Amino acid sequence: MKQENTALTAFRKYGDLVLRTAYCCTGNYSEAEDITQDVFLALHENHTEFRDEEHMKAYLLRAAVNRGKNYRKSWRQNKRVEMEDVPELSHEEAAYQDSGLKALVLSLPKQYAAVLYLHYYEGYTIKEIAAILGKRENTIGSQLRRGREKLRLELEGEA
Repeated sequence: MKQENTALTAFRKYGDLVLRTAYCCTGNYSEAEDITQDVFLALHENHTEFRDEEHMKAYLLRAAVNRGKNYRKSWRQNKRVEMEDVPELSHEEAAYQDSGLKALVLSLPKQYAAVLYLHYYEGYTIKEIAAILGKRENTIGSQLRRGREKLRLELEGEA
């Protein structure tokens, strides 16, 4: 793959996945867009070499998760206005605020939401999620189990 086309090719192939991952980490569509842009801009500027497509995909997801963590620690996280306070949602934001189980998963604490989302919606194994998030497999397994339990309690509370 030519270096000048790497970022563009990666964006076409993984852009939506990186956006969804960033949204899962931040809970904010506009911040997720910014993070996605930053991830692919860094890929374009750094000229990183990858072993294969999976290595590139893992790199992009790891970068999105790290930027999501930085966002949650930043002052902007505390100074933002919640979407529920805004009278109308934009079309893009409404698409990500669908009702049902996915919305309930994303409403869980971030550590559980990210693991459940990556496992059930993106189809990653515990081992792959551990590599993406930079955590031990046992930790991911525990977070997955606890996230399921919290989700079950939320679902029973709605019934």
